Amino acid sequence: MHLEPDFDAPEAWISEGLPFNAFGKTLRRRFGGRIQRVSIDAGFTCPNVDGAVTRGGCNFCDNRSFSPSRRVRLQQVHQQLTSGIVTVRERYSKVAGFIAYFQPATNTYAPVEQLREVYELALSINDQPEFHDLIVGMAIGTRPDCVPESVLALIEELAAKSYVSLEFGMQTIHDDGLRWMNRAHTHADMINAIDRSRGRGFEMCGHVILGIPGETHAMMMETATEVGRLGFDAIKLHNLYAVRGTPLGDQVLAGQIEMMGRQDYVQTVVDFLERIPPSVVVERISGDAPSDFLIEPKWCLEKSSLRLDIEGEFAKRGSRQGSHFVAPDQPPSDRPVPSDQTPDSIRQMIEKRGRLPVLKMEP
Repeated sequence: MHLEPDFDAPEAWISEGLPFNAFGKTLRRRFGGRIQRVSIDAGFTCPNVDGAVTRGGCNFCDNRSFSPSRRVRLQQVHQQLTSGIVTVRERYSKVAGFIAYFQPATNTYAPVEQLREVYELALSINDQPEFHDLIVGMAIGTRPDCVPESVLALIEELAAKSYVSLEFGMQTIHDDGLRWMNRAHTHADMINAIDRSRGRGFEMCGHVILGIPGETHAMMMETATEVGRLGFDAIKLHNLYAVRGTPLGDQVLAGQIEMMGRQDYVQTVVDFLERIPPSVVVERISGDAPSDFLIEPKWCLEKSSLRLDIEGEFAKRGSRQGSHFVAPDQPPSDRPVPSDQTPDSIRQMIEKRGRLPVLKMEP
């Protein structure tokens, strides 16, 4: 179900006295119980890794630290999903359903018919008696320059049958920051992608990184304002953190870059959430990595106390998500649909090349 932001609608989370529109509570309301994501690594790569737009990947990226599925030997999609469900059930006694989360790398970066097979394979787990109807939907992580019309049409088709969230790595609206990361796309790509995705029946989530070197507080608030202007359904906030074996990690170890401090991060998250629409679902408010990968900041490992600090800051201010939101002059639903600006080099890899043998599908 697509959630078009309604700036005048009362929000359930507000009536519950919550400081922000938390993801877990939203899923409980939507599906009637606890919903857990299971990370899947289908073997995708990225266009800033394989040379389609550049090489080297993002300077902060070691997917082993971001995704549990890349810390073990890759299994087939089916095996990853079923074993993940079993593991979560052992940890939590009451789970109503699961979201198949295609997380590492760029999960729309493959021939379209192969994408169809991978996505439908995940949803087909519901056909097995022991997992009947446990998969309530999918989340698909991607880049804004990797969603040509053929891909969006496929995701729209799947969203007509199941919950689907398309998660864009926006990171920041500032192109200097995107260049520093070696993203090899611009914010114009993000605008083009979301304006073409709107109204297709799937959820649009934006991933944002706070604490990018060179970005001031005012610049991060400009990114917050853009969330409302473009009409994201959901947002993920991550603190920039450095892990071993990455260019960023090397710079932090050399003393060339410092990570944002804990209190600064708490203040920035609350400032950010105060400026986005109350309808936007907040899927994450921080990021972390396993302690054996993580260099800095160490405080991001303290997820529970960090969340309490953020909630406490809202209480101290007497504010909540959306308290300082200013609706854009043009509602997102009125924004025109632009032409597809997917780079030709990426389009060729998605629409012209043959099947990829590396994708972890069933034989």
